[in-house]
Amino acid sequence: MELVIILFLFFCLPCSLFLSLVSLISFLNRAWLKPIMIQSSMSRQGVNGPPYRFLHGNTKEINHMRNEALGTSMELLSHHQLLPRIMPHVYSWTKIHGMNFLNWYGTRPQLVITDPELVKEVLSNKEGAYLCFVFQAMIPAMIHSVEVMLQRWRDVKEVDAFQEFKLLTSEVISRTAFGSSYVEGKNVFDMLTKLGLIVNRNNFKVSSIPGLDKLWRTSDDIESDKLEQAIKEAIIELIRKREGRGGHFNGNFLQMAMVVNESLRLYPPVFNLTREVERETKLGNYLLPANMALSLPILAIHHNPLLWGEDCHLFKPERFAADHGLAKAFLPFGSGPRTCVGLNFAAAEIKIALSMILRRYRFSLSPSYVHAPFNMLTIRPKHGLQILLHPL
Repeated sequence: MELVIILFLFFCLPCSLFLSLVSLISFLNRAWLKPIMIQSSMSRQGVNGPPYRFLHGNTKEINHMRNEALGTSMELLSHHQLLPRIMPHVYSWTKIHGMNFLNWYGTRPQLVITDPELVKEVLSNKEGAYLCFVFQAMIPAMIHSVEVMLQRWRDVKEVDAFQEFKLLTSEVISRTAFGSSYVEGKNVFDMLTKLGLIVNRNNFKVSSIPGLDKLWRTSDDIESDKLEQAIKEAIIELIRKREGRGGHFNGNFLQMAMVVNESLRLYPPVFNLTREVERETKLGNYLLPANMALSLPILAIHHNPLLWGEDCHLFKPERFAADHGLAKAFLPFGSGPRTCVGLNFAAAEIKIALSMILRRYRFSLSPSYVHAPFNMLTIRPKHGLQILLHPL
């Protein structure tokens, strides 16, 4: 028995020490050596950024800046300086490191790109592209849904426009996409809201140990998986119901007005797009390594004074009165073959809704309104958007 123990220690202990050493070397390579090599390689190409911090990258700095920026409300009307509030790290680091810089999401490199030419090159990738339509069958449903909303406003002096338009959009999507009412599709929208909250609170959280998130799942991970599956099943069920009802899907493009364009420039609903480099790739003059994340901060591009002028924080719809060569810098729904499928839908809905509202009301901001935009997947008012209705 003693001989067996001795042999075990003689052969197995060195083996376990060797495996531990290999694991340690692998961990240090992923958590330290590789990030330093990538940082050095990008620096030689002229791309700099905040230094990599062991394990956490720059996530702690980003979280600190975001929490500080969102802690107060904004002054309204004369200036719409949204970038320092929503993306303070991009606002600060573009001033220090230039239009394109490297930061770190844990141990993963992320190239932040605000150069419109490079953004256009990224978005021109046709893989996974889809066409963008507005279905003619949607228009009557949109008109009907707006009429229902206006009926609710008959004896009301003040409404929360954010909640009203959220309900309107949900109603239109339910009727046109699934052939149901908002009540029938409410479960889907509730689950989407819950999923959005989970994504938002975990946006800049990283595991202290690389790979640990694959072995240990948090309650949010488990809940988000359940919600994702439930949403898929609910949508499939709604689509099955619609199949028997038919529907004609011909669409045309509706132009957005100057006021809508300027609103979307100042407050783009999707303020940041992300892509992933699957293999070593050439982008402009840069050679990017595999597994690098690309961040395209649309908000930073829309608020860049070098592109839009020193008055870029002012609401000036006349910017869109003529083509000044800035189409490449206006990206509220993305660009190219991967333009958001909701572009024409949103343009049609807002134009129909505004035209019907303005026939009956003029409106102004309520004194109770607090200007505190924040992001939860999209940019939205933190305390709602209270407006006063003045019947015509």
